[in-house]
Amino acid sequence: MKIRVIAPIILTTFNADILREVEQFTAPDVEVDVVNLSSGPASIESRLDDALATIDIMEKVKQSENEGFDGVFIDCFGDPGVDASRELVRIPVVGAFQPSVLTACLISGSFSIVTILQGLIPLVRENLRKLGVEGHVASIRSIETPVLELTDHEELQKRALSQVLKAIEDDGAEACVLGCTGMLGIASELAKKLREMGQSIPVIDPTAAAVGHLELLIRGGLSQSTVTYAEPPVKERK
Repeated sequence: MKIRVIAPIILTTFNADILREVEQFTAPDVEVDVVNLSSGPASIESRLDDALATIDIMEKVKQSENEGFDGVFIDCFGDPGVDASRELVRIPVVGAFQPSVLTACLISGSFSIVTILQGLIPLVRENLRKLGVEGHVASIRSIETPVLELTDHEELQKRALSQVLKAIEDDGAEACVLGCTGMLGIASELAKKLREMGQSIPVIDPTAAAVGHLELLIRGGLSQSTVTYAEPPVKERK
């Protein structure tokens, strides 16, 4: 099985960490490849960034199918370009938002999302409404740390733990979804610390959820519906 991971940014800074993160969640027979955008933003933290990234994301998804990949993971919690890309290819395409949120719905009565910036909360709410799971959400919280500053692992874990605890104690969360795929390698550590504090709830790593979901689709011979994601009409486009 061959999975292409598209890091929807122009920087290669996180590629080694992304590859390491993805490979720990894939089966031994899975080959993983990571590519970046040729044009677009350095990080995705707004609707503008999403729009700027989408054109090249679609190109990279189409290229992945042509190169024989079995599925594509667009490595971002905001699911940029996912819907449009699904119209272009017959291999399954997933982002991080839908798999991680649906996983939380499966294993808890209510969950909170801990994202990176306050300004992203309206975008998260939009995606929750689109997916129809608003009623399961206890809260959306922020650690107020831009994507490019997530490299301090200790500080990231400290800020995330603080917000997860507030989600549990103040908002009644029964599970937590990490709302950025840049929060690399902290989900299991957070879950361990919570257990030590007597607050044992699931902490869902969006990358783990996405890769697991993509593998499931591929092994089951499944992909997005051609009725829901119909092939776009042929016409001139510039």
